[in-house]
Amino acid sequence: MPTYAYLRVSTDRQDVDNQRYGILEYANTHGLTPVQFVQDAISGRLAWRDRAIGPLLTVTATAGDVVIFAEISRMARSTLQVLEMLEIGMERALHIHIAKQRMILDGSLHSRIAATVLGLAAEIERELIAARTREALAKRKAEGKALGRPRGAKNARLKLDAHTDAIQRYLDKGLSKRSIAKLLECAESTLYDWLARRRRGSSAAAASRS
Repeated sequence: MPTYAYLRVSTDRQDVDNQRYGILEYANTHGLTPVQFVQDAISGRLAWRDRAIGPLLTVTATAGDVVIFAEISRMARSTLQVLEMLEIGMERALHIHIAKQRMILDGSLHSRIAATVLGLAAEIERELIAARTREALAKRKAEGKALGRPRGAKNARLKLDAHTDAIQRYLDKGLSKRSIAKLLECAESTLYDWLARRRRGSSAAAASRS
């Protein structure tokens, strides 16, 4: 039976590569190769049926086929949508695998409970981060601090190096670049420049090794 894998494509090349690597590692370990990747560049805020995953789950994949996601947060941004996708998978006898959590969502009660818990956890974390962002912005505004693009953007980009791990965690959880920039109290353009600089550095390092 075919094995499909869904990639949520973003402007961060490293994030996409991490998704792909995690899926391929999982597929190789479980004998689910070869893998056919379906890439989606549309915002995860759209309903899942309106993204590339919609046709994959409702038309392309048939009974017995495997569909792999990098992690539960890559399926959709809300628990309700995750459960809808699981319901469709169960109705069409698809085998849905979550690589990072090493889970198989087969429509059983256990898998539905697990999907609910993981989906809620991801959704709650996004809401908490958004709430902290609003509070931080309100505090800065109350203190009379500027909320726009800070001076010395080059220095700001360099300062983001200290937050590399945090930025990657936020990206893995599906946060938008705008939300991440607000959390780090930097301009959105500064974050994009920082990500672009890291991509160029990764490409240069890969070229030197080859």
